[in-house]
Amino acid sequence: MALSIYQLKPRFQALLRPLVVLLARQGVTANQVTVMACLVSVALGLALHVLALPRAWFALIPLWMLLRMAFNAVDGMLAREHGQQSVLGAYLNELTDVLSDAALYLPFASVRPFDPFWVGVVVLLAALSEMAGMLGGAVGGVRQYDGPMGKSDRAFVFGCLGLLVALGAQGKDLPAGWAPLAWVLPLVALLTAWSIRNRIQSGIQYVHERRS
Repeated sequence: MALSIYQLKPRFQALLRPLVVLLARQGVTANQVTVMACLVSVALGLALHVLALPRAWFALIPLWMLLRMAFNAVDGMLAREHGQQSVLGAYLNELTDVLSDAALYLPFASVRPFDPFWVGVVVLLAALSEMAGMLGGAVGGVRQYDGPMGKSDRAFVFGCLGLLVALGAQGKDLPAGWAPLAWVLPLVALLTAWSIRNRIQSGIQYVHERRS
């Protein structure tokens, strides 16, 4: 299995567990956390793409990416560890992640040297990657999270790009000398495609091993 930042999740969850216990005691539900994270992601992505905000506002992307990972960990822990698992929650967890990713990647389509075509390709492949992971469970196995470019890895990459845009933008675009950054999105697309392949392979292997 290819390495991914996702493999650090257990340590991240351990840090958040005291907060999760407090939220559960206050009556906060996993679905509320899931929906809130999605709403903030969509609002931030649309604001950066549609409104004529200074590029410095792109610094919110790495900050929110980190907070969003915390939200994602919290909703999962509330569901598993505090008896809040539900069919609706399973749907919300997967669908809002895909929607949030698309919204947060969208603003980069308006910043040169990033190509809107490759932003669209990454959005599509990210959705297919999560679908491939989910299908691992649908075919009789388990949800697959193989990298090398899973959700957490993409969050790290786009968080770094957001910080670079915030620090380096001249007007609406990055300086001409930063043109090589245009290759980051094709690379993300390639690694995401590789992740899809790995998730399919792992899902098939898991089912075969279970049946043998």
